[in-house]
Amino acid sequence: MKLNRRTFMGTAAAASMSAPAVYAGAHGRPRVVVVGGGAGGATAARYIAKDSKGEIDVTLVEPTRTYYTCFFSNLYLGGFKDFVDIGHSYGNLAANGVNVVHDWAVGVDRDTKTVSLAGGANLSYDKLILSPGIDFVDGAVNGWDLSAQNSMPHAYKAGSQTELLKAQLAAMPAGGVFAMVAPPNPYRCPPGPYERVSMVAHYLKNNNPTAKIIVADPKPKFSKMALFQEGWANHYDGMIDWVGADFGGADVSVDPSAMSVTIDGEENKVHVCNVIPAMKAGRIAELAGVTDGKWAPVNAADMSTKADANVYVLGDASQQGDMPKSGFSANSQAKVCANAVRGALTGSKVFPAKFSNTCWSLISTNDGVKVGATYQATPEKIAKVDGFISATGESADVRQATYEESEGWYSGITSDMFG
Repeated sequence: MKLNRRTFMGTAAAASMSAPAVYAGAHGRPRVVVVGGGAGGATAARYIAKDSKGEIDVTLVEPTRTYYTCFFSNLYLGGFKDFVDIGHSYGNLAANGVNVVHDWAVGVDRDTKTVSLAGGANLSYDKLILSPGIDFVDGAVNGWDLSAQNSMPHAYKAGSQTELLKAQLAAMPAGGVFAMVAPPNPYRCPPGPYERVSMVAHYLKNNNPTAKIIVADPKPKFSKMALFQEGWANHYDGMIDWVGADFGGADVSVDPSAMSVTIDGEENKVHVCNVIPAMKAGRIAELAGVTDGKWAPVNAADMSTKADANVYVLGDASQQGDMPKSGFSANSQAKVCANAVRGALTGSKVFPAKFSNTCWSLISTNDGVKVGATYQATPEKIAKVDGFISATGESADVRQATYEESEGWYSGITSDMFG
């Protein structure tokens, strides 16, 4: 099915739970606090506020006033989008019943059901939804930590890091070297590393055609590998050197002061280095005590955590089973969670959980590919039911249609998130 704003917004699916208890707190309306205003958090806050019609007090905590999407941020690097195209405000959410608080959540007390903010406030909740995205595993890349993110940016949290990487790309000398240290599984996608390689190559082909790209990858293979390698050969032949685990890609260190990347003992001087370390759940999930040290295990039926039935974790930060860590996944999980939370707090009907995901990638102009699946909730996990993937050798018309489909999805999901 070709996705556009109307069809996408009509695909909301919801969660499966037994008949819920209705909350009637002494403070009046039941309270939901949502931490994180991305594809998971913004969607959950909007749906709970919209569907409860004022019965639930919904507060969204998000430090940024303009949210820049990770999805399509690679297209900004490639020159297909302007930075303003991937930025979105919270004005419509605030105008439609969500109390938007621009602050950092710095602690969770699950005994008193409160969230503490950096500004000093404490928010009470009956249900807490955490959608904090990812943070990085300390020491994951030898020689790199967050103090080096300005010289060797990760650009895996869209915003200033994305702008920085684009500026560094533009400043590369003729014939310069762009290096990427790719992440191990599992990783947030988008902004997928291999779409990013494609978009960097597209930019360089048009602006610095003698430049080279080195990718040091700790994995022996990656998602849509055949599609990307076909596209690289077709559009960027000789520009990209992918070094997988079988050829030393897992033995990597970087030196930000020397701007060098050492792969399997061989030092490479580079002009730009995009370091994407191993990932874990955003810090607030750890502070809430709902992670296993890296990710937050959740129940598939409603995204509630295994540690606390009143705390839910969405999107990248969750350990839920077969779904990838994507914006589409987070949005799908948020609708399931929102329906379950509303049912638990007001006694409204809760529908069986259904999930879906599609990940699109742009390789070159009008050369789009995709992979996706549908999922169901089982007692053990969110389990894949069936899936699809683009084929190698597809016609130009099919690839263009796939790219246009992704544009329709972007319009739909951002409307679904922010109203």
